[in-house]
Amino acid sequence: MGLEQQEGAGRSQPSDPALSGALDPRVGLTSIFSGRAPRKQAARTQDPAGTMEPYRNPTEVQMSQLVLPCHTNHRGELSVGQLLKWIDTAACLSAERHAGCPCVTASMDDIYFEHTIRTGQVVNIKAKVNRAFNTSMEVGIQVTSEDLCSEKQWSVCKALATFVAQRDSSKVKLKQILPLTEEEKVEYSVAAERRRMRLVYTETIQDLLAKSIIQDDLESRDCSMKVPAEKTRVESVELVLPPHANHQGNTFGGQIMAWMENVATIAASRLCRAHPTLKTIEMFHFRGPSQVGDRLVLKAIVNNAFKNSMEVGVCVEAYRQEMESCRRHLNSAFMTFVVLDGEDQPMTLPWIQPQRGDGERRYREASARKKMRLDRKYIVSCKQAEVPLSVPWDPSNQVYLSYNNVSSLKMLMAKDTWVLTSEINKIKLYTLEDDKFLSFHLEMTVHTDTTQAFLLLSDLRRRPEWDKHYKSVELIQQVDDDDAIYHVISPVLPGADGKPGDFIILASRRKPCDSGPDFSASELCDFGQVTCLDWAPGERDPYVVALRSVTLPTHPETPERTRGETLCSGFCLWREGDQQTKVSYYNQATTSFLNYVTTNVAGLSSEFITTFKACERFLLDNKSELALSLQNL
Repeated sequence: MGLEQQEGAGRSQPSDPALSGALDPRVGLTSIFSGRAPRKQAARTQDPAGTMEPYRNPTEVQMSQLVLPCHTNHRGELSVGQLLKWIDTAACLSAERHAGCPCVTASMDDIYFEHTIRTGQVVNIKAKVNRAFNTSMEVGIQVTSEDLCSEKQWSVCKALATFVAQRDSSKVKLKQILPLTEEEKVEYSVAAERRRMRLVYTETIQDLLAKSIIQDDLESRDCSMKVPAEKTRVESVELVLPPHANHQGNTFGGQIMAWMENVATIAASRLCRAHPTLKTIEMFHFRGPSQVGDRLVLKAIVNNAFKNSMEVGVCVEAYRQEMESCRRHLNSAFMTFVVLDGEDQPMTLPWIQPQRGDGERRYREASARKKMRLDRKYIVSCKQAEVPLSVPWDPSNQVYLSYNNVSSLKMLMAKDTWVLTSEINKIKLYTLEDDKFLSFHLEMTVHTDTTQAFLLLSDLRRRPEWDKHYKSVELIQQVDDDDAIYHVISPVLPGADGKPGDFIILASRRKPCDSGPDFSASELCDFGQVTCLDWAPGERDPYVVALRSVTLPTHPETPERTRGETLCSGFCLWREGDQQTKVSYYNQATTSFLNYVTTNVAGLSSEFITTFKACERFLLDNKSELALSLQNL
């Protein structure tokens, strides 16, 4: 199992003590794994329920709309406001299909628009429920466009919306989703982590603003290029009529978002004196309902203009009667616009001159939000193969690094193409191949309490007690209750000039989401889904201990040690009964370190089994240890 599959940046030598005497790295993977059948055939993905019919998620809703001139702006492009209404409608129908009752939009996550849609093209929208919690559910939406003449298709955007089920103005407890395909299992697992991010969204912004020094150049900018922010201010009122609401009289969330996009576009136009293009919408969060008869006041203003983009803030307030002095705050959002030239390249924008007081506050907050958008886009949204092995640790992106750490492990866990390679001493070894990585997975059942095992394995300071590849571990920083950064020192590495190795590791731990029901083994068998790597009976969400490398300026690489790295590794634990835990260890290796993995896979070394057996003994020896308190969770 080694030291989280070490990898030295730009080095070709092995970085694990067990690599000596391993197979030649030039040996192809096919020669090792040929003849091994995946634990699930491709047909099972197409027909996971065994019905001999093409599988379709029961909550999936498809919508296709032909873009007409009435849907477009002056350039013949589909209005983003109209697209938002269609997205919200499709997502709501999917949510209601699962809930069996009316649903209302609670929030919409960030949306990045990749492609514009023109008159005569077709918009195709697919929406399905990724996961249901107690009273809310996450709906995933994919939007593509299609040219009927050329048959070309483009990806337009992806979106995630949260809906709440309501019956007679009361929240409804939802039935749970049972994921079947690999894609459904990945979305199901990661949905819990995304929900965690939404719940701390406001705190994350406040913490960033409190701890970061936002640099600006208000005084040094060319005054001749400045536009007073007040010149971009827009205010508009809308009366909510029956066509704007559902049969319960609640205003469609998509309609409110469309009105918000309209005033934001006007504000952006007043700055650039041109027709802007909306590129990004930051999370919509509805703070309360709106009904037929409400007057909605929409306000927009340009908060900050960067070189090629600008942020527009939009606020929505509601009132019932003209004489009402108190207005209800319904929603706030931030939208990023660009102005494109004739070659679709972003143009340079004028500077914005904020007003004293609140205007300057909004100006600086826009800079902070820009950083957060980049963090979310390039840390959270990027493909796993595009993530650098070690990313710089920064308290301002803590939430997103932790999210990426946990979600990467969950996505690796949910893969459907794991191959059972061997089973020795009741320990199963699986492997997984893809284009860039070879991963391995060890699994065993231990007669110990799951929570106790979780506490023991999540504290890396205990790792040297059972893993000989961990010589010593120092806790550098206890970031919060669930995240910690460690400095790990390993023994002298073969081929490393007699130098020991070291790592800087971010350890992120998670308890199971408490919203899932207990499914019996017989219920899961009805779907033909009970295998060693599927959702365990009783708890489909595992306890997770995720590990990945980070860099810290306080702990740079030194000549005395060889710096190693891990991309994605860690433990997942399922409770399988009273005092019985399924322990699974995952590790994603790169092709530079096939030696260690292929040696164990081919049976030429028992290093994996020996180390994992030592882990089992460690858990059993400490099963009654009372020093560990559940208060640490």
